[in-house]
Amino acid sequence: MSHNTFGHLFRVTTWGESHGPALGCVVDGCPPGLKLTEADLQVWLDRRRPGGGKFVTQRQEPDQVRILSGVFEDERTDGRVTTGTPISLMIENVDQRSKDYSEIARAFRPGHADYAYFAKYGVRDYRGGGRSSARETAARVAAGGVARKVLGEGVKIRAALVQIGPHAIDRDRWDWDETLRNPFWCPDAVMAQQWESHLETVRKAGSSTGAVVEVEATGLPAGWGAPLYGKLDAEMASALMSINAAKGVEIGEGFAAAALSGEDNADEMRAGNDGPIFLSNHAGGVLGGISTGQPLVARVAFKPTSSILTPRRTLTESGAEVELRTKGRHDPCVGIRAAPVVEAMTACVLADAFLRHRAQIGG
Repeated sequence: MSHNTFGHLFRVTTWGESHGPALGCVVDGCPPGLKLTEADLQVWLDRRRPGGGKFVTQRQEPDQVRILSGVFEDERTDGRVTTGTPISLMIENVDQRSKDYSEIARAFRPGHADYAYFAKYGVRDYRGGGRSSARETAARVAAGGVARKVLGEGVKIRAALVQIGPHAIDRDRWDWDETLRNPFWCPDAVMAQQWESHLETVRKAGSSTGAVVEVEATGLPAGWGAPLYGKLDAEMASALMSINAAKGVEIGEGFAAAALSGEDNADEMRAGNDGPIFLSNHAGGVLGGISTGQPLVARVAFKPTSSILTPRRTLTESGAEVELRTKGRHDPCVGIRAAPVVEAMTACVLADAFLRHRAQIGG
């Protein structure tokens, strides 16, 4: 059990390394008869790909996805449709610079997964971190595109960057359309300008900073998820924590709920024409592990990028104490490109929840 697969009925297995010839995934459990082309997936990959600005890695990867299996087209279908068999997706790596990592071939980068991988396997791919590189998330975004097809147009998933370093947005200025007008996926135009100044300082110093991404999914009916060991919020937390550099996840009010009273935290209800109307959403759309029909809201905290130019003390594989600075092309803030990844993982969780609900309840 190498744990490269997630999901229950909608299952995704990712494969490949940062500096290998290609990476990709196999999506199993996708229902048949759904229209699916490379263009349907490419739109999401284009939002994640590197090289899009001075505050992200300058590695130039087109991230062109190819569908190798699981779709078919003939005169009886209106375009290419899924067949119900495994969908294999591949993305070639075209801009590797493995020589940038020659100095860390025998030394562990502090804060990175180098030592943990070596301790577990006795061997590691030091070129960009291999499987521990955020490059792996491209395959997740491709899989998320398939998951959105399963969910249909009724479920909307969107994410925004709400904090970089110590600088958080003003929620009174929240505007979802603003996330499409700046390079930070920021819903606060004023804060986006402040982030640019902050990141310029961080970038020139050869350092890095952390971030928080918030995701919202709307259009979910009540009833998805399961009690106890199949909780929708637990599945969300597991999926989001699996993203590279993620160090914390909260649903709804999250840790802030600890400071609330029972009266403040309870989401009161009133009768509506189409079911209950909630007067607040402190629960983040999930109660008892099951969706309430309210927006599903979660936040993910990402640590600062571990690969920095500032010399840090570390050890070599033989145990020698050395100082190390990491060369190469890296994001000063991994959170900037994390929003599409968070959306994709949310889509995969919800597609799985939908299929599991349909299998048990029949609707």
